[in-house]
Amino acid sequence: MKLISWNVNGVRAALNKGLADFVAAEQPDVLCLQETKAREEQVDLPLEFGGYQPFWNSADKAGYSGVAIFSKTAPIAVTPDLGIAHHDTEGRVLTAEYDEFYLVTVYTPNSQDGLRRLPYRQQWDVDFLTFCKELETRKPVIFCGDLNVAHTEIDLARPKANRMSAGFSDEERAGFDAMMRAGFVDTFRAAHPGVEGAYSWWSYRGGARSRNVGWRLDYFNASDALASRVKDPKIYTEVLGSDHCPVGMTLG
Repeated sequence: MKLISWNVNGVRAALNKGLADFVAAEQPDVLCLQETKAREEQVDLPLEFGGYQPFWNSADKAGYSGVAIFSKTAPIAVTPDLGIAHHDTEGRVLTAEYDEFYLVTVYTPNSQDGLRRLPYRQQWDVDFLTFCKELETRKPVIFCGDLNVAHTEIDLARPKANRMSAGFSDEERAGFDAMMRAGFVDTFRAAHPGVEGAYSWWSYRGGARSRNVGWRLDYFNASDALASRVKDPKIYTEVLGSDHCPVGMTLG
C-alpha cells in the first residue's frame, strides 16, 4: 500500500500548481493532505481524484488549517479530531481505520514567533501521543503529516542559528523524543540514519529552496510492529506546489 502525505499550504492553490498531476503520476493508494485551508464544498476536485473516496476535517475558522484523506480503498471508519474540546476546533487530525492498522494524518500546531504558543503545543504533543497509543491498543498505528518540528540537528540546515526557534525548541524536540520512546519509528530516518540535507520545508524567502536551506518537518511515523513492513520511505524534494514537499512510504 503506497501512502503519501503533503502539507499543500492551501489545497485550492495546490490544485493550480500541479497537485492533480502529481497524484496521476504517483497513484498513491492513500493521499493525506494538511493545511487544506478549505471546506469540502469549496473544492472542485479534478478527474484525477475520481478513484478516491474523500474525507475532510476543516477548521471552524475559515481558510485556516484543515486536513484531508483520499483513499482508493474504503476505510472501515474515518474519525475526525482527538475528542478533546479545546483541540478540536482547528481541523488538525483525521483517522482512517483499515483492516491491519490505523492511519492518522495530523497538522501539528506551530509554536509561533517567540514561542508564544509553546505551552499549548506541549500539551498537544502529550495529548496526541496519548491518542495514538490508545489506538495502538487495538491495531498498529501510522501517523503522518506536518509535525512542525525538526527532530535532530541534521533535520535542518542551520541548527545553531535556529536553536529555540519555533520548530526547533528543546521542548518540541523532547515531544518527538517521547514519541520514539513510546514505540514509534521515524520511517525515513530509520532507513537513512545519517543522511543530511533531506528536508521537506523551505521558506519562500531568500531563495531558500534553490539553496536547500530547509527543515524536515513532515514525517511518516509507524508503530514498531509495522516497522519491518515499511518500504521506500522517501521525500519528494523535486515536487513543487507548496512550501512543503510530499513525503511517502510503502507498506508491504
